[in-house]
Parts: sequence; C-alpha cells; structure tokens
Amino acid sequence: MDLKNSLLALIMPLLLSPFFVLVMRTFFANSIPVSILESARIDGAGELRTFARIVLPLSLPVMATVALFSTLNYWNDWYLSMIFISDNRTISLQYLMYRTLLDIQYLTTNSNVSSQISSQGGLLNLPNKTLQMAMAVVGIGPIVLAYPFFQRYFIKGLTVGAVKG
Repeated sequence: MDLKNSLLALIMPLLLSPFFVLVMRTFFANSIPVSILESARIDGAGELRTFARIVLPLSLPVMATVALFSTLNYWNDWYLSMIFISDNRTISLQYLMYRTLLDIQYLTTNSNVSSQISSQGGLLNLPNKTLQMAMAVVGIGPIVLAYPFFQRYFIKGLTVGAVKG
C-alpha cells in the first residue's frame, strides 16, 4: 500500500479501536431512552434523522470521551513511528523523546563510551532524571491544553427532562 514514511501509516492502525466501539455501544444501549426513539418514530422521523437529530446530541459525553482517548492514543504513540517511519524529518515527537532517553541511558551505562569521553577531556555528567522530567512535561503539555475543550462535554445527565416519567 506504499504507506512507509507517510502520515497514513500513523493514522490508519489507530483509526478504529474495538474498545471504543464497546464503550459507545454500551452508552447507546444504556443511556439513550427508548421512549425518545419511539416518539421520534411516531412523529415520522426515519432512522437517519433520529440518529442525527436525537441520538448524536444526546451522546456528546461519549463522543468527547472517545475523542479525548483517541487524542491520547495518537499523541502517546511512538511505536508506529518506530516501525513505519525511517525518515528522521517525519518521526513523531514521542519517538524522538524515546530515542533521546535511550541514547542518554546508553551513554551513562556503557563504561567504554564514558571512559572515552572522560579521556578526551569531557565529563560525562548527563542529567538523566532531569531530562526525563522535562520530557514528561513536554509530553503532557498538549494534552493538558486539549482537555479543557473536551471537559464541557463530560457533564452527566443530558437526558434529564427529556422524558416525562
């Protein structure tokens, strides 16, 4: 399919997750009242109109949850970049941070490299823990910025008042 070194190689494997299908199916089965669907059918709405006008607006919390989890999956994915991307200009930030941590770990634990650097006048005093914490801040930054946009949809009880009991 010629997906090597393309964005489609990073998008397609995570596009559909069985976990998200189960979450959405459970939400639709337990949270959408059947009486609302029956009243839409009585009013003459078809399946597509009922889904677009009634079910989708009532399912904003599950859509926001799936969108947030998908955003987290795409942002935290370094493995697909390691497998499918060989061009260093198009690797993901997570994979770049992963490689940097592995390089720092190699330099600090390998005695041959550290003795060569020390003999050439350089000191091998790399900030391993500081670098890990800085990368954690960089890694979590965009998710912290994206969360407030999804947070307003996490309100429970959007169907309260929709059906008179």
